[in-house]
Amino acid sequence: MFTVRAIAETLGAEAAGNLDLEILSAAEPQDAGPDQIAIATQAKYAEQLSAGQARVALLWEGADWQEMGLEAAIFAARPRMSMGGITRMLDAGQHFAPGIHPSAVIDPTAELGEGVSIGPLAVVSRGAKIGAGSVIGPQCFIGADVRLGEQAFLREMVSIGARATIGDRFWAQPGAKVGGDGFSYVTPEVSGVENVRKTLGDSGDAKAQSWMRIHSLGAVTIGNDVELGTNVTIDNGTIRNTVIGSGSKLDNQVHIGHNTRVGQDCLLCGQAGVSGSVDIGNNVVLGGQVGVADNLFIGDGVIAAGGTKILSNVPKGRVMMGYPAVKMETNTEMYKAQRRLPRLMKDIEALKKAVFK
Repeated sequence: MFTVRAIAETLGAEAAGNLDLEILSAAEPQDAGPDQIAIATQAKYAEQLSAGQARVALLWEGADWQEMGLEAAIFAARPRMSMGGITRMLDAGQHFAPGIHPSAVIDPTAELGEGVSIGPLAVVSRGAKIGAGSVIGPQCFIGADVRLGEQAFLREMVSIGARATIGDRFWAQPGAKVGGDGFSYVTPEVSGVENVRKTLGDSGDAKAQSWMRIHSLGAVTIGNDVELGTNVTIDNGTIRNTVIGSGSKLDNQVHIGHNTRVGQDCLLCGQAGVSGSVDIGNNVVLGGQVGVADNLFIGDGVIAAGGTKILSNVPKGRVMMGYPAVKMETNTEMYKAQRRLPRLMKDIEALKKAVFK
């Protein structure tokens, strides 16, 4: 439980009213009880305060908190940043028990830093090193010779394959998988797929063949402060390592193919899929269900709108949209023109009739 004063001081924010009120949790304005802080950072949200019982709220700067019937208020210069601080303070966590659970299987050659917690049925393989203060949740798997930095937090059933190297403060949500084999196969002779890539339409006279595995000799390298969502999958590299840069965040069900390099502070949203050998710059944002073809380059600061399919290189700073991806303003004009097509077709039919007459 925190006082209004403590929350405001932690956020570095201004506060007014009874600063000794104690807060147990956060809630939306219409659902807030007397021991909760209502998140009402815009006037449209504050309209719902009367439906709840909140005594204190997180408001925008200059808001008339007394007119709203509140006993105290915290004022947010940047509301989402303030929400981040509040949620961090009030997060009750997963209540994983400290220490090593008796059902965990830890190889005698593994090295655990000070204060490491290992949950039930977790496995830590030979030669693995886990940094101080890390939490390995229930049923997690840490492969051979993995290097995991300090203050890692692995939720239940996270899997880290052999030889992966991961920096400090790594977070992984349930079911994240790092270090599966890459999706690499080859046929004895040129395949129809190879011909199609060359001709953009003709599979040629390639015959049906069986696929032969190309093994993954590389591993995965992940920097500091990286977070993986539920069921993220990151493949090993074929020869070189697959790389995720420091500060990058991957949402649920994101897939990163073999050899791909993701830069620093990138944001990859839900169900984005990146093929093999893609080079992604820093501060790139890929919206939900974005797809990226293999062996491409995406420059620093690129933003791809949800559902975009990137089939060619993208220069730095560009905003992309559509399938195939083009500049967002171009895609918007194309969409407008497409919506006009039925009317244009009617006009053409009318012109044809007029000409024939």
